[in-house]
This record gives sequence, structure tokens and C-alpha cells, in this order.
Amino acid sequence: MTVDELKQTLEPWLKERFQSEVKIFDVIPLSGGACQENSLLELEVMGGQRKGSHRLVLRSDRGSSLFSSLNRKQEFEVARAAFQAGTRTPEPFFYEMDEAVLGKPFSLLEWVPGKATGRYVVKDRALKDIRKQLPGQLAANLAHIHSVKSDHPELDFLRVPETSPALEGCQEMRQEVQQLLEAHPAMELALNWLEQNAQPTDQLVLVHGDFRTGNFMVSPEGLHGILDWEFAHFGDRHEDISWLCMRDWRFGKLNLEAGGISSRTEFYEAYEKASGARVDPNQVRYWEVMGNLRWAVGAAGQAERHLSGKTRGIELAAIGRRVGEMEYEMLRLIEEG
Repeated sequence: MTVDELKQTLEPWLKERFQSEVKIFDVIPLSGGACQENSLLELEVMGGQRKGSHRLVLRSDRGSSLFSSLNRKQEFEVARAAFQAGTRTPEPFFYEMDEAVLGKPFSLLEWVPGKATGRYVVKDRALKDIRKQLPGQLAANLAHIHSVKSDHPELDFLRVPETSPALEGCQEMRQEVQQLLEAHPAMELALNWLEQNAQPTDQLVLVHGDFRTGNFMVSPEGLHGILDWEFAHFGDRHEDISWLCMRDWRFGKLNLEAGGISSRTEFYEAYEKASGARVDPNQVRYWEVMGNLRWAVGAAGQAERHLSGKTRGIELAAIGRRVGEMEYEMLRLIEEG
């Protein structure tokens, strides 16, 4: 669809949502990664409660979705629940599941400033001062996310674990490993360890599912927004903490284990202060093994998308080549523990 066709399609669609005439002035492609396509819409709402200029991000899937990812409507509802709980995340505006509109489901959310690129966040000199504040800001936002509990009335589509999130995570991962086209003995070994060491959780909370450096919009003014809710689910708070601490998301700052931004201790303390909940380092390590396994399976799945011809792309192929790194890391964590 050309830019002019997109404008002609979306302007009447937005008119119904805003209950006002809408004029789209520009459509600017944004980076969206391996799984998402994003475009910035610059528009004017002529009347009503939202009268004025707006910059909205049009978000849709690219090719086939990854294992366990939410659809546009579900991701929208999760982001709205988190936004209403005080999380600094782009405000969700609208979603559309009817593929007849743009050829695929999409959602629209507020544009926020900053950059999310991992190496920019952990290394750019312009962020030298703000990086000192990021651990506390991230911990506070994670506490807001975890304040959303499993009885939230708008999130009844998210399944509530019947046993422990750890055991159900093991069952899910074993099924996904079995679906891969190639055998992965290291994944099987990690699965066996995870099943033997699974512990109950203290309270089921909303888990972001991809809370890491690279999914935060940051500028020299600070943290502007938490992005990418497509893997959200109810589970153990330690899962999000461990994901931030995974080696893969430190972008070269390996000594700063919390996202390449701070030490684990500093982030744990900031989270405990913001949430009032204790962080168990052993549980973090358990979920860190699980996270590396999950990321290894996801990377293998992205490679298979490329190799199968469903979605050809050098980025998918390159991610697939990193499976061995995650396998090594999860075995290292098991051995050192």
C-alpha cells in the first residue's frame, strides 16, 4: 500500500474513532525489528476531546508471529492496563483486527521521543548522567507493571497458571523445543534441570515478558516509555528481573549485569524499594536459565522462518546463528549455581 493509499484508508477510519475529521500530513517508516513494522503518522484532529496535533505510531506484524506472542488486540489491552497502572509506556489509542482495512491487524499508540537501541542506551556519552537514574526509573516502572494482578477484568484472555509458572513454563518450553526441526541436546539438558528445580511463586503478577535494554525509549532527558508488550502474561515477578539481567541484553557492558546499566544489587534494591516485594537471587538465576532457553528457542524459530521461506531476511538468519551463545550461557549458569 502506498503512502497516499494509506492516508485515504486511515483518514475515514480515524474519523470514526476520534468522532472528528482527521487529516494525516505525513507517514514516516520507523525501525521495527525482525517481527514488527512501525510507521509514524503525523496528523491533526479537527475537533472533539482529542482536538489538536498528534504523532501516533502505526504498529503491525511482519510475516509470521513468534511463539506465544499476543495479537494486536491483546497487546493493546495489556499496554492499556499497564498505562492505567502508572507505567510509563506510550498511550494506546486504537486497534483494528479486521484485515480488510490494511491487509493485516494493526494498532495505534502515542509516539514518544528517545531511542531504544541497546548500544546507545548503555554507551552513548550523552546519556552519562541519565544512566545513573535509569535503574530507579526502570525498577519503579517494573513495580507498576507487577501491580497488575491476575484478576484484572480486562485481561481475562491471559491464561492464569494452574500450577506454578515455573512448571508450566517448563511444559511450554518442552513443547516448543520438540517443534524445532533440529535436535538441541543442550536445550534438553537445561529443561531437565529446570523441571527438577522449579519452585512455587509468591504471587501471580503481570509479566512484561521482554523487559530489557532495547525495549526502553531513552534520551538525555530520561526514560520516556516501555515498549513491546506482545509477550506479556501472568507469572512470577522474577522472570522480568532475570530477563533484564541476561548477558545478551548488556550490549558489551558485561560487568553491569542489569541491562548493561547497573549492578544486580543496585537494581534489586531499587525494585524492592519501589514494589515492597523481596527479590530472591536464586529465583532470578532460575528464571535466567529459563530466559536463555526461551531466547534460544525463539532464535532457532526465527532462523527457521528464514530457512522455510516464510519471511526471508538476513536479520532472522543472523539471530538464528546465536542459538549456541544462549545454550552456552544457560549451561554456564547451571554449572556455576
